[in-house]
Formats: sequence, structure tokens, C-alpha cells
Amino acid sequence: MRCRERRPGRPDEFYFGHVNGGVWKTIDAGRTWFPIFDDQPVASIGALAVAPSAPDVIYVGSGESTLRDSVGFGNGVYKSTDAGHTWTHLGLGETQHIGKIAIDPRNPDVVFVAAIGHLYAANADRGLYRSRDGGRTWQKVLYKDENIGAVEVVIDPTDARVVYAGLWNTRRPPWFVYAPPTGRAAGSTNRRTADRHGTS
Repeated sequence: MRCRERRPGRPDEFYFGHVNGGVWKTIDAGRTWFPIFDDQPVASIGALAVAPSAPDVIYVGSGESTLRDSVGFGNGVYKSTDAGHTWTHLGLGETQHIGKIAIDPRNPDVVFVAAIGHLYAANADRGLYRSRDGGRTWQKVLYKDENIGAVEVVIDPTDARVVYAGLWNTRRPPWFVYAPPTGRAAGSTNRRTADRHGTS
């Protein structure tokens, strides 16, 4: 299991995304699970988030975010507005590996995506993305360079204007032996601004 989310207000309902097995759901606290993502053209899942204010809204980031001998890549972000019955592809296809998704606790249309980017090469699609319209359009709001991706993003639950992001300078070599997983320090950042969410 790569990522797990509990549906707010429904204690027996959970979702999880598998590194190479799609998205699964339980409605009986884990006694049984069933797949809800099999009709999509990608199976590798790196991030999953359920909107706190609209529990039928789910965002999924494809492409696993861990470094292993065999790594599945993705084709961007997906969204369901009916608890996983149907899905819509929202773009960001060239991010390939998504580490985390964070949704504004009061507005399911405001979402951040931490994109690691290509694991084997430099990639300008790395960084932190934000959408204010439910994923119809995206804006890159944090970017260092083509070698440093975003792997983590968290919205402060007490003040949604505060967003924390973690950056990762990493590259997998095209052979079996692992090289050091990081380059120069990427670090982390946080920003407090009303403009970040478009709220006052």
C-alpha cells in the first residue's frame, strides 16, 4: 500500500492507492476491498486525497514516488466527484511521479500537487502545482530547477493560507546499482499568503 485516505464522516470507508495496482476502496473498515480504477490507462499510484469538505471528491496522482529496482510511472492527475465510480483525467501528464496531493479543507476545488518529475532525466515539469478550479487549469507555484522536484505538500488545517512543501533533488541511474539518491540540498519551504488560495 502506497497511500491511504479515510472518507470524512464515514468511519468504515477508506481508499488506498497501490504502487502498481490502481486504487482500491473499502466500505466495511477493511474486511473487503474492491478496485475502482481499473478502467484507467495507468495503474501506478503515488498520491491520493479525499476532500475534507466534499467526501465524494477524490484526487489521485499517478506514478509511484519511491525509488525501487522497478518503478512504475504515471500520466498525471485524476479526479472523481462520485466516490470513485467515474474518473476524469486532469492533465500534468509529464510529471510522471507524484508524491503528494493536498486539498483545501474548505474548498474541494483548491488543490496542490507535489510533482517529482522524471526519475531518469532532467525534467521541467517538476515542482509544486496549484489549481483553483478543481483541476481544469494548473499553475506552477514553486519551482527550483529541472533537477529538483516536489515530493510533499501539506496545508495547515488551522489556517489554509499556510502551505508547506518539501523538495527533493533525486535521480535514478539507468542501471541496477543505486547511486546516492540526492544531489545538492533541495530543502523545504512554506508560504503564508491569501493569494496562494485566492481567499481572504
